[in-house]
Amino acid sequence: MTTPAMRLTIIGCAGSFPGPDSPASCYLVEAPHEDGTFRLLLELGNGALGGLQRSVDLREIGAVAISHLHPDHCLDMCGFYVVRKYHPDGAFDPIPVLAPEGAGDYLSAAYGIDDGFGMDGQFDFHEWDESTPVTVGPFEVAVVTVDHPVPAYALRVSAGGKTLVYSGDTGPTEALAEFVRGADAFLCEASFVESRDNPPNLHLTGAEAGDYATRGDVGRLLITHIPVWTDRDEVLRDVKSTWDGDVELVTAGSVYDI
Repeated sequence: MTTPAMRLTIIGCAGSFPGPDSPASCYLVEAPHEDGTFRLLLELGNGALGGLQRSVDLREIGAVAISHLHPDHCLDMCGFYVVRKYHPDGAFDPIPVLAPEGAGDYLSAAYGIDDGFGMDGQFDFHEWDESTPVTVGPFEVAVVTVDHPVPAYALRVSAGGKTLVYSGDTGPTEALAEFVRGADAFLCEASFVESRDNPPNLHLTGAEAGDYATRGDVGRLLITHIPVWTDRDEVLRDVKSTWDGDVELVTAGSVYDI
């Protein structure tokens, strides 16, 4: 059996808050590296830390990448901090955390740390820089700014000649149209439906996600971040109005080889 260049596991995909069937955003990306496997976590939203442990030993996470500092994308980093600092077998070594500016202070405040050191003993925070891709393990990660109420980024993750683009949270933006070009898989949010009057600068509809996938000539479209109050069938119909390729609305626990 051929080993995939990357494997994507959907830990959590509920939009904006945890739902009855899924935690908030969290995606495990794995790739071969140095005779083993490197595990990169995209997001660690509220409720996701529990489900993550069904897929991987928390000690095996090699790095975390956070698209933006909303609780449904990063708040379980507080619980992950507890695991890494207070494990009875001893504290874990720090790992890279790629995130927007101020992530360390934000997460430390969320946990209630006021000692001046924050979470630095467990996490090595690095700010995103659009001009310079970052290498972690076998992965090269590039970012582009997208349209959201807080500083937010889409992520382009490459390894072994394959590419996964993750939209993060975004309203319609031309930056995403070019950023996804040629991706083998496009993990894209679609929180809104076309039939409603949606607020601007916040999220995409399925039709908008499909349009970016079509214009970018991606290999596969994976739709995520659908809130529990949104009709998934309507989202899929919207996607198919602009995209005629391979598409799936992801669910927690799904695994994709890229």
